[in-house]
Amino acid sequence: MTSRERWPSRLMKKPTASTIRNVAHAAGVSVTTVSRHLNGRIKLPAETSERIRAAVAKLEYRPNAIARRLSKGSSETIGLIVSDISYPFFAAIASAAEEEASRLGYSLVMFNSRNIAAKELAFLSRIDDAQVDGILLMTNHPDDGALVEKINACSNVVLVDEDVPGAIAPRLFADNRLGAQLATDHLLAHGHEAIAFVGGPPALLSSKERFGAFKDSLGHSGLRVNPDHVFFGDYDEHSGLRAILQFAALDNPPTAIFASADMLALGILQGCRKLGIKVPADLSLVGFDDIRNVDLLDPPLTAIHQSAEEFGRRAVGLLIDHINGAEIPDAEPVTVKLVVRHSVAAPRIRQWEPAGNASSDNHADKS
Repeated sequence: MTSRERWPSRLMKKPTASTIRNVAHAAGVSVTTVSRHLNGRIKLPAETSERIRAAVAKLEYRPNAIARRLSKGSSETIGLIVSDISYPFFAAIASAAEEEASRLGYSLVMFNSRNIAAKELAFLSRIDDAQVDGILLMTNHPDDGALVEKINACSNVVLVDEDVPGAIAPRLFADNRLGAQLATDHLLAHGHEAIAFVGGPPALLSSKERFGAFKDSLGHSGLRVNPDHVFFGDYDEHSGLRAILQFAALDNPPTAIFASADMLALGILQGCRKLGIKVPADLSLVGFDDIRNVDLLDPPLTAIHQSAEEFGRRAVGLLIDHINGAEIPDAEPVTVKLVVRHSVAAPRIRQWEPAGNASSDNHADKS
């Protein structure tokens, strides 16, 4: 056996990789035409496109992604900063955003800030380092001034779901006021007057707008907000549990609660089970978000629906348009609607009786 037969890998050259010039020659077009076609920057006749496609397949041509990105001055990557990826609504937005980014030819990198401002600032610096072309920011805490300063020093940031006052950036928010109005009016229509509000951090845009519309809806019905029936905390189940325990200790507990996030509503339901409070026989409840599987709760939760898929898709589109220098509105709303299930009923004459004494003749709302 010769050395060539024994050690072919040392003596035989690797096949030369195909170049864009090879593809252009095989397809009978210019290098520029192939480049623009592969980058989606030119519309060609079907016959020409097919010749290029066939040449790429036959020659097994693979574009140099790094060189392409450098020539375009783009990383073809965008970032998404979320405060807590375990929050179901945020996770659903992230999933939709990744799908839309991929469809538009971008990669998406997700950053989980754990609602820590220093992490958000560090992640925004990825724009300065050219690691991403832009960032979708979903903050969930009040700003002390550092965040707005950083956003305004960057370019290509879109605010999603919550505001950073003073930031020069496009915004995509839910129609919080309409959602809160629909929720409150639904409870009023069932005869409730002692309606409680459970919200997130009071300084956040969502909390302000939802509480403001809640108060307005009561006012339009000739009612005032009872300060004992208002609770602000975090947008999580722990705050919902604390809220219901606080209300249960009152001499005049509410007959209904508008929980301005579904995670708050889950905590309220948890507390109701501990206290023997039946929903909706003893207490009616409406949530906000309409996260996945709230229809499987007992009872299925009536909630304000805002589309996570629409949030993710439109946010990515806004950011890419912003990156490309297109003129876009300063703020855009995401529509909401009331989804009626079975967590609301007419108020009891005697509220919050011990478990087992609840009357069965109340009529819950129907889908």
